[in-house]
Amino acid sequence: MPSEDNKSQAPLRDRLRSWFGQKSPQKRKAGLPPKTHFSIWYFLAAMVLIMYLQQYFFSSKVETISYSRFKQDVATGLVSRLTIGPESISGTLKGKESTPDLQFTTVRVDDPGLVKELDERKIDYSGHYDSKLLGSILTWVLPLGLMFLIWRFAMKRMGPGQGVMSFGKSKAKLFAESETRVTFADVAGIDEAEEELLEVVEFLKTPDKFQKLGGRIPKGVLLVGPPGTGKTLLAKAVAGEARVPFFSISGSEFVEMFVGVGASRVRDLFSQAAGQAPCIIFVDELDALGKARGMNVFGNDEREQTLNQLLVEMDGFESNKGVIIMAATNRPEILDPALLRPGRFDRQVLVDRPDINGREAILKIHSRNVLLGPDIDLRKIASLTPGFVGSDLANLVNEAALLAARKNKETVGSPEFDEAIDRVIGGLEKKNRVMNSQEKEIVAFHESGHAIVAESVEHADRVHKISIIPRGIAALGYTQQQPTEDRYLLTRPELLDRLAVLLGGRVAEELVFGDVSTGAQNDLQRATDIARSMVAEYGMSERLGLVTYESPRQPMFPPEGYSPNKTYSETKATQIDEEISNVMELAHQRVRNILSERRPVLNDLARLLSEKEIVQGQELREMLAGPRT
Repeated sequence: MPSEDNKSQAPLRDRLRSWFGQKSPQKRKAGLPPKTHFSIWYFLAAMVLIMYLQQYFFSSKVETISYSRFKQDVATGLVSRLTIGPESISGTLKGKESTPDLQFTTVRVDDPGLVKELDERKIDYSGHYDSKLLGSILTWVLPLGLMFLIWRFAMKRMGPGQGVMSFGKSKAKLFAESETRVTFADVAGIDEAEEELLEVVEFLKTPDKFQKLGGRIPKGVLLVGPPGTGKTLLAKAVAGEARVPFFSISGSEFVEMFVGVGASRVRDLFSQAAGQAPCIIFVDELDALGKARGMNVFGNDEREQTLNQLLVEMDGFESNKGVIIMAATNRPEILDPALLRPGRFDRQVLVDRPDINGREAILKIHSRNVLLGPDIDLRKIASLTPGFVGSDLANLVNEAALLAARKNKETVGSPEFDEAIDRVIGGLEKKNRVMNSQEKEIVAFHESGHAIVAESVEHADRVHKISIIPRGIAALGYTQQQPTEDRYLLTRPELLDRLAVLLGGRVAEELVFGDVSTGAQNDLQRATDIARSMVAEYGMSERLGLVTYESPRQPMFPPEGYSPNKTYSETKATQIDEEISNVMELAHQRVRNILSERRPVLNDLARLLSEKEIVQGQELREMLAGPRT
């Protein structure tokens, strides 16, 4: 058995071994390969060695005496041997019986009679020439050599292609045909984008089919869409379907602090791609590289040079080489126009948010390896997640699986998916946030007002759940509605109904407490935006007529004749403000009438919410027990 002292010293020995690149006994027994670590201790050890050598060769190990004492010792016969150099004299002084001989040195003085005196005293002497070569080697060459060896070792530890001389090399990751295993079977919810890219796949598989008819495949394909919609996944699927190499790089990886590095990397990337043709080059986050030139006076000249090189490479890239460049961005409006012209990124493919059918298909893909319970209806989950993109849905499935595992369940059921949806939409549940009874009552009536108005108007989405559990940063409660279908156009009655639902919480507080709180701030902001859009953008005001008064946000490259200035008078601006106030006031009175008629239900629902904290939509409809008005 090892002693306690050995056990306490073991960690120190392991640290020393790791500093100097040695394996620990445990790793040697396990047969693991040695792992060398580059540490600052290597450098410190080298410096200590150099200092020791300098101390050994150049520091004084003998006694320095004056020349006058030296002459006296010569006269008294104490000097036995001498070495005379150009600048110094060194030798040995005879010791007494109890003391050893003493080595000495003294500065040489111009003394013509010294040699004659030494001959008379019969003292053995010799000449010596001090060579500075060894001193130079030990002082300069040896430290520089050690530093060079340390630098070489550090460069090797960085791995191939990571040294100083490799700055101009492309950092693109190459995925071979066998490594790109993503296909269109792994992509769902973006059918139109898939159809656009099937032509690219067919060209990469059978280029002769197009070339013999004189057809030219687009040199570049730009994938445009919100974040998380699957642009990168779609590019990998194209390479996987076509079974061709896939170069992947981010736009930010081209630009460095050194001038010319980005342009060199662009050239190197296209050179590598030409050697791997047919293949695909995929540039993610193109806007980091392809921002419009000249828009920022203090911009990065290196970035613009890199963009210029990319434009040159794309323009000079012959289509029959079989290399297609794909890029993705969620900010196409800031790209340089030269990138978007025909001959470069010929085709722009919109990768939009999926509809309910697309969300259901995406959920099926991400739940393939998840044990789902018998009560799971992916169609219903898709209807509860309007606006979710592919990454949101993947996160939703993963959150539900983690919740089920935390509860030690065998399968993932509906409660876990409901909780996961709440997490994704509202944030984590704030279990430690304790509200006093008054605040809890205000939140209960506020959310009850939203829910009752949503169930009372004709065009609002039906209520799925009401909760007064705090979530996220500032949400003290929420009312979750379940859309029956995806909508792309809204009519005036539908907008007015949405406006009424937003005001439901504020009006409920007025009716019950005779006062209002700060909890309706976000509701009022969204309601005001709807009212302003109805009046100033959509021409839904009878008083102002069929005119739009709000210009869209100024584009990056405004067309000829575009004027960002306000196109209406101050009088008209006053009328717009009055009409917005009128729309809000009419909605306010409408909501007040609805909640006044259903005040008993409002009280009962708020009381139930205070007790249970969560009320399902079906429970609310049973409480209302009447036709929608």
